[in-house]
Amino acid sequence: MSKEITDDLKTGALIYHRLPRPGKLEIQATKPLGNQRDLALAYSPGVAAACEAIVADPAQAAELTIRANLVAVISNGTAVLGLGDIGPLAGKPVMEGKAVLFKKFAGIDVFDIEIDAREVDRVVDVIAALEPTFGGINLEDIKAPECFEIERRLRERMGIPVFHDDQHGTAIIVGAAVTNALALMGKRIEDVKIVASGAGAAAIACLNLLVELGAKTDNIWVSDIEGVVYKGREKLMDPYKEVYAKDTNARTLGDIIGDADIFLGVSAAGVLKPDMVKRMGKGPLIMALANPNPEIMPDVAREARPDAMICTGRSDFPNQVNNVLCFPYIFRGALDCGATAINEPMKLAAVRAIAGLAREAPSDVVARAYGGEVGTFGAGSLIPSPFDPRLILRIAPAVAKAAMDTGVATRPIADFDAYRTELSRFVFRSGLLMKPVFDKAREAPKRVIYAEGEDERILRAAQVVVEEGLALPVLIGRPAVVEQRLERFGLSIRPGKDFELVDPQSDPRYRDYVATYHERVGRRGVTPDAARTIMRTSNSAIATVALARGDADAMICGVEGRFNTHLRHIRQVIGLDDDCEGLAALSLLITSKGPLFIADTHVNAHPTPEQIANMAVTAAEHVRRFGLEPKIALVCHSDFGSHDDADAETLQKALKLIWERAPGLEVDGEMHADTALLPELRERIFPHSKLTGVANVLIMPNMAAANTAFQVIKVLADALPVGPILVGPAKPAHILTSSVTARGVVNMTALAVVEAQEAAKLPAG
Repeated sequence: MSKEITDDLKTGALIYHRLPRPGKLEIQATKPLGNQRDLALAYSPGVAAACEAIVADPAQAAELTIRANLVAVISNGTAVLGLGDIGPLAGKPVMEGKAVLFKKFAGIDVFDIEIDAREVDRVVDVIAALEPTFGGINLEDIKAPECFEIERRLRERMGIPVFHDDQHGTAIIVGAAVTNALALMGKRIEDVKIVASGAGAAAIACLNLLVELGAKTDNIWVSDIEGVVYKGREKLMDPYKEVYAKDTNARTLGDIIGDADIFLGVSAAGVLKPDMVKRMGKGPLIMALANPNPEIMPDVAREARPDAMICTGRSDFPNQVNNVLCFPYIFRGALDCGATAINEPMKLAAVRAIAGLAREAPSDVVARAYGGEVGTFGAGSLIPSPFDPRLILRIAPAVAKAAMDTGVATRPIADFDAYRTELSRFVFRSGLLMKPVFDKAREAPKRVIYAEGEDERILRAAQVVVEEGLALPVLIGRPAVVEQRLERFGLSIRPGKDFELVDPQSDPRYRDYVATYHERVGRRGVTPDAARTIMRTSNSAIATVALARGDADAMICGVEGRFNTHLRHIRQVIGLDDDCEGLAALSLLITSKGPLFIADTHVNAHPTPEQIANMAVTAAEHVRRFGLEPKIALVCHSDFGSHDDADAETLQKALKLIWERAPGLEVDGEMHADTALLPELRERIFPHSKLTGVANVLIMPNMAAANTAFQVIKVLADALPVGPILVGPAKPAHILTSSVTARGVVNMTALAVVEAQEAAKLPAG
């Protein structure tokens, strides 16, 4: 592996930044500007009302403008990444990148600002003058020691958080890594010897935070490009280094490394030699954070000291110290409570939150980001992955709570449970929509059997299902394979304790299952011998029999194999609900504009009017499980009789049947898709429609149209899919698709549990 940036990567990076349009950012309006009235509301004369409200009460700016969610990423380009003093213009791509991370990981909007100013006074004056625009200031890539003074003075002058991420972001991650490493070492922070290589902004901030965590200044030794920081040294000294100066004759890193428990490298490649590592204390922590090349390569350090724990700043090694682990979420918590500063208790709260998350089982999102290989807590996994979606759920509330406890929150958070629920939109876009379903599932968990119990996504979903108390999982799979994969993926659930495991090769119920299966499908040409073979080889068939016999309350399959194969087993073994005309698939898309259900996306190629009517009525039941009132549109290319053809006629007949079966249901058609989604258009075309507002269920005359619409919207709207939800089986049974994620499995598990709960309340027969 090359230690330097490759030519291919350079070329790719330039293309990435250049095409299809320059840069990585754009500004989008969040309100409509489609007519003269919109313009009058957004600008003159309507905007005057917002201005006057803020004059009367400045706190209204948080509700009437973007300010409460807007951060400035500001740099003068004097210390850019590993590039040094390249100036503000050349540093702009980095600042744009930082802005992208804020938005991606925490939903925070950013203006990147590059200022042509080097003198401390001018930098401070320029930034302080920006306070009315922003809810927070992220200082970036400003060289030491000026950065210390700039931040100090800005914090004194400004009433919003000012945070130099190069200092404090790195320090917080280092603090979390040290916390967990010491726990594994069995050592106390006040007792350990810490040796630092480097004395710039990040290094000094790290050491200062470690002191806040309990480290003793007397136990901290520092060296930099001029050697050991000792009392009386004059060259390259400043008040911030002086705190760690020692009365010593030692002059080199090699002179002070002996018996060190922790090496903190924020300096240059190769400065830590193998012989130095050998002289460190027992089970040392080596934090070689120089980029792109660390102070010592991990394999070299491990060869010298097999007992060492190693962190770097690189993504291609374990234990990456990456500021993105914390800065978006610290600002998220600070902005949400209207903090006037980011103080030491808030930073320490972030340290504890990050350290605690590293000890939890890894999430499926992390696994996908790293190709499925994720370590569990230990020497190789001291800190969470930057891709762990739970970071915001741990850090932001902890920071906000610390802000409130220390009196710097101007908008205290009243309900932290509700706040965490709101934050979940940054974790899984399905979070808020699924909440009522999850809450109901937890009230009375049911047994859910998973046909593909050996699949990684099912295993990861089962971990979440157990942790969140959503269901009682039953997995079909070979015990040795399941055990091996649980270990490989770092999952803590175990068969017999957290879930039931059905071995398709040796389950004692095999003969009974064969008998039940043959009883159900014997008249469909399946012989006893064939039934025995199917019960050995088809996990979805086993799942349907388990569900039919009452050994499970709901089933999920389809992660592997063909949809129609799974569907055949469900049709033959489970059958249809008594009130159902047939099966159908309802697919949910969670878009930026709200949820949209589409049917039938997978089952009926050309449904009859009776099937469409049944589809609408049963789909309405599923929509209500999300806490939504169904608004159903029968959609085709005809708009309230504008075309006379078979599809329009089918939908017209279906509509009459729906009105007869469910007269209170809000449904209308046939209509165009835009007529369904744009109430103002529908009002012009057909003002007497029984459908009001925006339709949230679209039912189409054939599967080709429905599936095509589903796929197009999913891609173009960057929508999150949920389902497909199988409508109509006698018992809750769902067939997923091969593209489903572990979180998608969890979502469908919760839905299946709620279905099973409702089925259990119905009278028998």
